[in-house]
Amino acid sequence: MNKASVYFQSTRSVDTKVRLLEAVQMGLAPDGGLFIPQNMPVVNWDSLSSSSFADCSASFLYQWLSGVMSKTQIDKMIGFALNFDVPMVPLTPRPSDKAVLPTPFVTSLGQAETYVLELFHGPTLSFKDFGARTLAFLLRERLRETKASVTILVATSGDTGSAVADGLSGIEGIRVVLLYPRSQVSLVQEKQLIVKREGVLALRVDGTFDDCQCLVKGAFLDETLSAMHLSTANSINIGRLIPQMLYYVWASKQLQNSVPQFVVPSGNLGNLTAGVMAYKSGLPVTQFVAAHNANDFFPKYLKNKDAVFEPSVQTISNAMDVGAPSNFERLTSLLTQSELSRMIKGISFSNHETLQSMEKVYDETGYIADPHTAVGLAASERVGSEISRKGPTVVLSTAHPAKFPDIVKEAVGVKMAVPPQLTKLSNQPVQVFDLSPSQSELSLAILSHKWNR
Repeated sequence: MNKASVYFQSTRSVDTKVRLLEAVQMGLAPDGGLFIPQNMPVVNWDSLSSSSFADCSASFLYQWLSGVMSKTQIDKMIGFALNFDVPMVPLTPRPSDKAVLPTPFVTSLGQAETYVLELFHGPTLSFKDFGARTLAFLLRERLRETKASVTILVATSGDTGSAVADGLSGIEGIRVVLLYPRSQVSLVQEKQLIVKREGVLALRVDGTFDDCQCLVKGAFLDETLSAMHLSTANSINIGRLIPQMLYYVWASKQLQNSVPQFVVPSGNLGNLTAGVMAYKSGLPVTQFVAAHNANDFFPKYLKNKDAVFEPSVQTISNAMDVGAPSNFERLTSLLTQSELSRMIKGISFSNHETLQSMEKVYDETGYIADPHTAVGLAASERVGSEISRKGPTVVLSTAHPAKFPDIVKEAVGVKMAVPPQLTKLSNQPVQVFDLSPSQSELSLAILSHKWNR
């Protein structure tokens, strides 16, 4: 078990050395790099609890954050941030009239058991709740120590913004600025983003997610905003990735002695980076599959290290519409290109293939997947047909299908029931301001906003 405190350094310099809460507050390192552990903690895998997600998470973090947070603090963080279900659902064929019990789904989706790890049971119905709510706890603890304030900038292509706004709204000393691309999120996602919340400014940008992400990075270089004490809640922030390791750990412990492969719907590569961090901390895994939509820089890079970023294109799996993924810098700091290519298989799918995946999975199993999870399920099927793999496959399900009712209806012909988390949005007031992709306009919007209203 690792006993030393974890310190964090920049991906661009080994000279930086900060503690966790300081790294969380800063968001980006002073040199513009991303924070990574100086030495990755390695846990005793056999000692981890499998009795519940909370107990499993606590037993992992007691070791990973040894010397950084006390057991009492870790327990409080888990109770505050991660108090929702994390079910792992085996895909089983639709029962026929003669069937009595379902069996593991082993048809065209693969040569072994396939599970869907549902990560969308938090308050905003996406896996981003894990990171955003944990980040809220860590920032609150940091600001209590420093008596400071912070302005959180977050670029979102769908789910990150609402999770951050929900998690951080109303916390003393925290202001949140959301930037999202016009007409490139679902109507449900947009309603989640623009609901009026205390201390939150929602900006609808006339551009792409990459434009939004560039504005966020550029704001850190804008001296006129220095008094706002900027930080970020994108997966740029290391505080987002630490809790995302936990569901990989939980899935692995549920499978007992079977070593799985994980299929990860991927965009900004934060979820995949968290999996790699868990792997370097001892996670048993045969390989990762990075499942992409048409924004396929990373699958290209795994085959050719000379691949370059490209402008993002709009797809029906919009939260993955990222042309220049920020966490690519982290991944290439944690593993070499050769190591990444051995450990990770990258696959991309078109909109048509995504819809086909949703239809096929529903027809064969009755399971309704959102368009992001469907990309993961398509990747699971393709990998299963290409190699004879041993052990189970775990597909990360990143969002509730009810957030994409029109796409679900088109793919499987089913009208989704509206969960309570979305029903309560219908009569709430909204507030959003339009913005061109201009650094000066962003600065003006932040500085002129009436934050006390």
